[in-house]
Order: sequence, then structure tokens, then C-alpha cells
Amino acid sequence: MRAARLIKLVLLLQSRPSMTAAELAAELEVSERTITRDALALSEAGVPVYADRGRAGGYRLVGGYRTRLTGLARGEAEALFLSGLPGALRDLGLADAASAARLKVSAALLPSLRDAPDAVGRRFHLDAPGWYQEPETPELLAPVAEAVWDDRRLSARYLRGDGEEVERELEPYGLVLKAGVWYVCARADSSFRTYRVDRFTAVAVGEERFVRDEDFDLPSFWEERAAEFARSLLRAEAVLRLSEAGARRLPYVTDRASAEEALAAGSRDGETGRTTVTLRVESEEVAFSQLLGLGAEAEVLAPDSLRARFEEAARALAGLYS
Repeated sequence: MRAARLIKLVLLLQSRPSMTAAELAAELEVSERTITRDALALSEAGVPVYADRGRAGGYRLVGGYRTRLTGLARGEAEALFLSGLPGALRDLGLADAASAARLKVSAALLPSLRDAPDAVGRRFHLDAPGWYQEPETPELLAPVAEAVWDDRRLSARYLRGDGEEVERELEPYGLVLKAGVWYVCARADSSFRTYRVDRFTAVAVGEERFVRDEDFDLPSFWEERAAEFARSLLRAEAVLRLSEAGARRLPYVTDRASAEEALAAGSRDGETGRTTVTLRVESEEVAFSQLLGLGAEAEVLAPDSLRARFEEAARALAGLYS
């Protein structure tokens, strides 16, 4: 455990000019006293760790010291080669660069670990797009990616969901691949927004670079916006009476977060064992197609129009199977 921590400490110092004891302690999840002891141990082992004293002090490596990748364990080496996304790299035009990087890393590994790429390739494959759809690479993904990599402003024409085409001046911060669909997270008019890359009808990468907001965190931003988007779709409500089986299956036929929220707030009848819930749904049409899969395990109580749909469907099924 300590050996792995010492290696990580060296790699952290190798990647940055200097780090304080507090920063290192936070990264490694140990106390500052442990950092002091680890730095001393590294120094005694011949690793040139230097401690700058004073308020602005910290730890740094001196003499251009660089560690080698031969310290990787098998699990670490295999995890490294598992982290690639072949399809995404190909879409971004980075397949050749990624291949060259993997070859360089392979060459730096110990002989006993050089089969790690093959071992991972035989055991794992990532297929990002969802079922029943053919993934398509957006025609303008390459120039958008170029702007993202190089922090360049982007002039774009964008087709909104309502069919209106608008012009946008963007500062593209990052790309996200979600279920086979590419999105760009960009700053426009001082606020961050998300755009589907396949809805760009024209883009022009500018010569001017923008200054990134160092506080922007792409994974956190995407998680927050994705949750907001999912919630924004749920504009209607349906009141249901569920059997125990229906309650168990509800999260698997509709939005899971909405189902769990509804079940948590629902009221259970001790005599019948059925639970009455108010479920947020995207629309009456979507609710009908989703809840139909629960069959007799769910009874729609409201709205009346949705209940009437199920009554009509029940009569049609009864006539078909009578």
C-alpha cells in the first residue's frame, strides 16, 4: 500500500512544478505528517525530492528527475489499455495518435507485462451506442474537435429542436459522447450550454483563442445538465395504483429517478397491498406506451384521458383474445 502511494507521490510531483504538503495530502488521502515521512523516505531512496520552506513552500523534484513506467503492476498496465475508446478516437481523427501512444507505453513496460494490451483486448470491448440504432459520425465533428483541442472560438449555425436555425459564437470547452451521440459543452453569452454536434449546419474555427475558466469541470457540468434535461422532460403527472410486482417493475419501464421518487412518496394500502403513487411523466403518450408494459400490475387513476386510453386498450385486448 505504501509503495503504491510513494509511486503516486513521485508521479504527482513529476506532473507539476511544485505541490504543497496539503495538496499532496488531499490527492493521496493521507495526513500532511504522512507526506513529510513519505518525502523523507523517497529522498533516502535516492529520489531527489526537495522541500521548499516557508509560506509559499512545497515539494518538488530537482534535476529533471523522471520516473519510468516499469513500476506498473499488471492490473495497472491492463487498466491503462482498457481506458481507450476506439470508436470515439476514430471519430475525432485520433486513432493513429492513440495507436502510437499505446506502442510507446508497451515498449516502456517490463517484458513480463507486454502482453497486457492483448490480454485486455481479448476480454473487453466497449460499444458505446445504444441498441437499434446505427451510429453516425457528425459531419462537422472534426472542426468542432479541433476548436476544443486548441481553445479556439467557434462561429456556428445551429438547428434548434423547434426547427429554427440560429447563429452562435461559442467557446467550446469539451466534447461528450453519450449513447452514440456527440455533444459539445460551450460558453455562449457568458453562460455554459450544451449543443448536439449533429445539429450544426455550418462551423468556422476562428484564429482567436479564448481563455478557459479554470473552475469549469466537464464531468460535473455534464452530470448536472443531463439530470436537468431528464427532469425537464417530465412535464405531466399520472396517478397509479400498483401491485407489489408493479411497484418493483416501475423503475424499469419509466424514468428511474421519477419512479423511485414516486414510490418513496407513495401510500400503501395494508389490506390490498397496493401502493398509490403520483408519477412524473414526459407526456400522456409516452406514459401510455411505458405503463402498458406493466399490464394488470398497474391501474391508472388519473388523468381521466389516460385512464380512458387503458380502458380502450383493455377492451381491444379482451376482444382479440376472447
